[in-house]
Amino acid sequence: MGLKLNDRIHSLNVWVARTGFGKWHRLEGSGAKRERIGSTFTTEIRAGLATFFAMAYIIAVNASIMSDSGGTCVCPGTEEDPVCDTDPDYLACVEVVKRDLVTATAAIAALTTFCMGLFANMPIGLAPGMGLNAYFAYQVVGYHGTGSVSFPLAVTAVFVEGWIFIGLSILGIRQWLARAIPTSIKLATGAGIGLYLTIIGLYGSAGLGVITGATATPVDLSGCDAQYAADPELCGHHKMTSKTMWLGIFCGGFVTALLMLYRVKGAIIAGIALVSIISWPRTTDVTYFPYDAAGQSRFDFFKNVVAFHKIEKILAVQEWNISSIPGGSGQFWLALVTFLYVDILDTTGTLYSMAKFAGLMDKRTGDFEGSATAYIVDASGIVIGSLFGTPPVTAYIESGAGISEGGKTGITAMVTGICFFISLFFAPIFASIPPWATGSTLIIVGSMMMTAVAEINWTYFGDAIPAFLTIAVMPFTYSIAYGLIAGIVTFMILNTFAYVLDKLTNGRIVPDNYDKRDGWSWRMAMVEGSADDDSLPDPATEPKGIKGVAMVFLPPWIFRLVVDRKKRFWEADEADGAKVIEANASTNAAGDGETVIEVRSEDSAASSKEKQ
Repeated sequence: MGLKLNDRIHSLNVWVARTGFGKWHRLEGSGAKRERIGSTFTTEIRAGLATFFAMAYIIAVNASIMSDSGGTCVCPGTEEDPVCDTDPDYLACVEVVKRDLVTATAAIAALTTFCMGLFANMPIGLAPGMGLNAYFAYQVVGYHGTGSVSFPLAVTAVFVEGWIFIGLSILGIRQWLARAIPTSIKLATGAGIGLYLTIIGLYGSAGLGVITGATATPVDLSGCDAQYAADPELCGHHKMTSKTMWLGIFCGGFVTALLMLYRVKGAIIAGIALVSIISWPRTTDVTYFPYDAAGQSRFDFFKNVVAFHKIEKILAVQEWNISSIPGGSGQFWLALVTFLYVDILDTTGTLYSMAKFAGLMDKRTGDFEGSATAYIVDASGIVIGSLFGTPPVTAYIESGAGISEGGKTGITAMVTGICFFISLFFAPIFASIPPWATGSTLIIVGSMMMTAVAEINWTYFGDAIPAFLTIAVMPFTYSIAYGLIAGIVTFMILNTFAYVLDKLTNGRIVPDNYDKRDGWSWRMAMVEGSADDDSLPDPATEPKGIKGVAMVFLPPWIFRLVVDRKKRFWEADEADGAKVIEANASTNAAGDGETVIEVRSEDSAASSKEKQ
């Protein structure tokens, strides 16, 4: 029986591979020009399901975080309750916004992930970005609209950013900008956002409620029940007594961590589901549906189980009157630039790392197949997502779950997109996930983002101090933008001073460990890699003249159109892989000064050597 089943699966894989669908996605055995070796239809389906279960938590987490901004709801505010924490009408409006965001998150994730698979043929999932959603909700718009920019203006900034991204992607500038950022700042940005998410996970509005604001100190231990949380004095006598907090810590935190410890697929969504199911019965002390107006409203919606919730309050609410911002338009442009910068690092970095993980990188060009299409799909998703009322869409590192299951083609992403589409009809379930179910998830995601710290160059202070400031300022100021500004400005001041002094003294006065710095140069900004990476062209062998400069700066399609003058400039050919030369200049053992350049073809195992 098992043998017959395997034969049928094999026959199905062979049949699909030979169809136009299989050839488009370059399945093994399809006869496509560049087949993805080891890819089969059934493996891609399994990989797509794995990616969905790794990413599905974003539906609930993004809705929980973004709804804290209040969306388009207007808080009247009183002296006793300036942020409308106890205003039933306002909270009812926020609850509708949260349901809107469940639909919006699932819809944009379904659309962009499916398109990433269909058009770019990449096994990568996309959804509203973690970190960017927190920056949007708590720094730009502010908790319940207390920030300097309104929700409509904030999604307008995202809309504009998306169009800028489309332009940068078409012109090939996006990759160049990502490489132009110093390595230490790139690595520190991910770690800083990780700590930022951790702070949110520890707070009460979208997390566990372990910490709270204080007067004597910036933060204080909390863990109070809801009836004591508003009064600092009462909360001081009831610290760490919240039952929902302990439920989130043990069933959401430790259970998820243990499952991840043993590499159980879907560990994060399993932890969220466990805490949510425990919190749904109305007769318990940890219920998410208490017998009050807000609880009854949630429960009435939850009872539908299967229902499509139409976006009511945040659909296409863009506002173009930037002059209406209190204090000027500076905050709007700061938000736009921050979205743009973080997205460049986040999405570009994730796409590159996932392409490398899937074995789809071209070491000669430092790029991956279909990169321009992938960037345009992502940028288009940002524009459409802003109309849905979501923060910028980005590629997800959780795509690695599907890739580790064998996903190599866009079919993986298409399956993930279909799963997100199905989840649209289960909005009552996803909208009823309590914040203490997702708080531990934010902390765990933050811990995973901190792994980048190990790669920072802590030896040279010119790299270490800017990186540390980037990491520290983000959570302490509750702002990704301020962390980036602190890190970049510090890097520029320290390293510009060191460089000028080095040149003025002809190398006699240099900082300690200056020779171990990551460094930065125009060549590193133009070619993917690091200072010690063999993939960087040697100055003696890299292309010369205008054509050489164009080869580095221009995206392949523009190079083919302008320089090579090809009529079918949109089609890549076999020679494209060798256009950026992988040069490794070395002197041979005989010491004859011979420089060897090795150029490998994408479609051939053979290599040729040219002597200069």
